[in-house]
Amino acid sequence: MVFGTYNKGSRAEHELMKKLQERGFLVIRAAGSGVGSPCPDILAFRRTDQMGFECKAINDTSLQLRKEQVERLHAWQDVSGITTYIAWRIPGGEWRFIRPAHLRETEKSYSITLKEAQRIGSLFEDLFIGSG
Repeated sequence: MVFGTYNKGSRAEHELMKKLQERGFLVIRAAGSGVGSPCPDILAFRRTDQMGFECKAINDTSLQLRKEQVERLHAWQDVSGITTYIAWRIPGGEWRFIRPAHLRETEKSYSITLKEAQRIGSLFEDLFIGSG
């Protein structure tokens, strides 16, 4: 991994953590996520709301994730029962939240285009509709 890419991803994770904390969530950044760990990058808890976020800050027209990573996220979500999202900080700085089931499977990866993410992905505020 290129060092600058790591820094950009880390900054995006901290940005999302701050937004969640401002909404009253207790937030945990999972150490070692993405390196063989099934756990998403960020876990957020508030009363009965529980969410996991695999963060991506990719300035491109599509997002691709390794097949093994998405399959581990599916397994983690099934065992934990915690709603999990791919949190994509899209070009321009807006966040889109995509459920792993909405990714399209290819031979070696899972992907979603920017247009699809903008159409079906939730905005940050949409995650809290109906919750306290």
